[in-house]
Amino acid sequence: MEEFTQILLLFISTVLINNFVLIRFLGICPFLGVSKQIETAFSMGLATTFVMTLTAAATWMINTFILEAFNLPFLQYVSFIIVIASLVQFVEMFIKKTSPVLYKALGIFLPLITTNCAIMGLALLIPLNGYSFIASVVFGFGAGVGFTLAIVLIAGLREKLEFGDVPEVLKGVPVTLIIAGIMAMAFMGFSGLISM
Repeated sequence: MEEFTQILLLFISTVLINNFVLIRFLGICPFLGVSKQIETAFSMGLATTFVMTLTAAATWMINTFILEAFNLPFLQYVSFIIVIASLVQFVEMFIKKTSPVLYKALGIFLPLITTNCAIMGLALLIPLNGYSFIASVVFGFGAGVGFTLAIVLIAGLREKLEFGDVPEVLKGVPVTLIIAGIMAMAFMGFSGLISM
């Protein structure tokens, strides 16, 4: 029961308290680039969640059974990049085959998941925090859910702003950054929720 509680707290903490986009400021490029429509943002969030979850599992295994076992920690960056790139290629091929419309809507941002710093940050934080396999997978899934939550929230606000009276100088990215800053402050309010 104690372990389940710890895993649940890790999930809540990763989604809300240590949100990768709004608190750690990782993954800002797709956060700004793919957040103009809720549907596209949600699809991007799902794809990123899938990649983050699989990345967490794969990098934990590679780090534990290969890099640490053979004293090769200096190969973390290279091996993690290879894992992430392979997973993104898999997701890209799957989406292209199953939903060409979504593939076209995501455009260049789908292959850019490979260079999404949130995913690389996730891969590097797992060995740094010494998570178990289950905790790593939950951490990856929670990071993806937090990313999806943030990108869908900003997409909803940006859709509303299309019809709002925004000064010309603030239209587009400037107002998006202002809203993202306000959202980040709001998410900081969750920091007292769980003491970890």
